[in-house]
Amino acid sequence: MAYTTIDKPTDYFNTKLYTGNGSTQSITGVGFQPDWCLIKNRNQALNPVAIDSVRGLKYLYTNSNSAEGDYSSAFTSFDSDGFSVGATDNVNGNGNGIVAWNWLAGGTASSNSDGSLASSVSANTTAGFSIVKYTGNATNSTVGHGLGVTPQVLIVKNLDSTGGSAEHWRVQHHKVAASKVLYLNRTNAEDNNGDFQSTYPGSSTFSISSADGCNKNGEENIAYCFAEKKGYSKFGSYTGNGNADGTFVYTGFKPAWLMIKGSSNAGDDWILFDTKRDTFNVANKQLAANGGGAEITGQTYNYIDLLSNGFKLRGNDGRDNASGYSYIYITFAENPFVTSTGIPTTAR
Repeated sequence: MAYTTIDKPTDYFNTKLYTGNGSTQSITGVGFQPDWCLIKNRNQALNPVAIDSVRGLKYLYTNSNSAEGDYSSAFTSFDSDGFSVGATDNVNGNGNGIVAWNWLAGGTASSNSDGSLASSVSANTTAGFSIVKYTGNATNSTVGHGLGVTPQVLIVKNLDSTGGSAEHWRVQHHKVAASKVLYLNRTNAEDNNGDFQSTYPGSSTFSISSADGCNKNGEENIAYCFAEKKGYSKFGSYTGNGNADGTFVYTGFKPAWLMIKGSSNAGDDWILFDTKRDTFNVANKQLAANGGGAEITGQTYNYIDLLSNGFKLRGNDGRDNASGYSYIYITFAENPFVTSTGIPTTAR
């Protein structure tokens, strides 16, 4: 059996760097028409923007519990090899460096009746990624996700309400107890709130409780669902050692994009690394999914090596390597460790 079914991860996930012009421009070189884009201005303290093809030209901020808003003048289209943007600093500040992280789902959404709640689903079963939109009913329910296998990570956001605790981004990760969630827009430790009925997803549906967090009556929600694919994606956990000769985490591929969050400790960011902004080790250019700050560089206590088969912590900061703390991570590959034809990748 082949080590991986995905020899070219950039067919499904790709990071694109570009320079804003403060006007309009088409961003090409993604390699596909993306279905989910996360975009951050690296030079200004501005909100990171999440846009997907199921919701259309509407934004969410990953560092906020606000409702979605119209973005049709700022993000004007999903294109065959990228996307087009207008004159908004978050995505096109003049002279600013911008990073866009792009995922391929299944294009136009289809109706799904696998769960007790109807859903609209754009699913890529090869890459293990789906985007799911549904309307809450304030009753314990199930929602179809379209992957055909069990997802290990769910990221869910209410689209309609704003400002309350129910509108925080919910994250269920299979290395955190099923009864608990993390909040993508906050620095909190894992929270025992039962939004997902204290159960992990199945191969066709995920469960939501009657609570407002993922199921407010009559209000729409978006869910991003991820299932591990060997050699392409990994959603795991590790324990920090508080040492510059830090923990090594095996992923089975060279990470192209890595997000880390302390699950046992409060006050720490969802920190983001990628190999387009950091082209050699050690990697030290940081952004945070829960923060609007500009890119930070040179913090030696947060250094990390992105290796051919995983990553190694090179600092002792609480955000990624405090002694005895538990961390979860989400990562996607630049190259599999070994291709389907047995060719190994190389280190940086």
